Amino acid sequence: MREKIIHKASELFLTLGFKSVTMDDIASAMGISKKTIYVHFNNKTKLVEAVTFHLFDTICDGIDDICEKAPNPIEELYSIKMFVMHHLKNEQSSPQYQLKKYYPQIYDALKYKQFEKMHASVQESLEEGVKTGVFRSSIDVDFISRMYFTGMTGIKDNMFFPSEQYQMNYLMESYLEYHLRAIVSEKGMTILNNFINNQS
Repeated sequence: MREKIIHKASELFLTLGFKSVTMDDIASAMGISKKTIYVHFNNKTKLVEAVTFHLFDTICDGIDDICEKAPNPIEELYSIKMFVMHHLKNEQSSPQYQLKKYYPQIYDALKYKQFEKMHASVQESLEEGVKTGVFRSSIDVDFISRMYFTGMTGIKDNMFFPSEQYQMNYLMESYLEYHLRAIVSEKGMTILNNFINNQS
């Protein structure tokens, strides 16, 4: 039952936002009593925390799977972007923003975990790219992986990129291309251009 509650709450939080969804909404959507939810979660904050880290673990597992199967680091990054967008429902209700505003401690803990995961994952991908000649050998792998995380976090900031002006898919797509064009070798540029042309 705990897993079912987390699953349904994830759907509702991502679609409607962490603040908007009440415990009553979740109980009603599941056809159970609110008491049943409180058996597993003392309060809404505990449920938000469980949902947040469950989503994080699910996305991490998916990213690891993509990294194992991707033909090259360029397509790997695009596949990860598609996977994350699908899982976060295009962030139509700005769940990250609501998490930051209403549950700052959970947001900070999540951000740290995201950084650790992305930093390690991107670093590995960059090293593989350098080794296979897709990325320039002169790049500073640690610096670039930190910059990548900062950029990906920055484009989600509504103050800089208002959602009424920028679609999240456009931002992620544009940032990815910007990031890759800065680090690819000639060989990588050919792969990137072919990939982008085949997508359009």
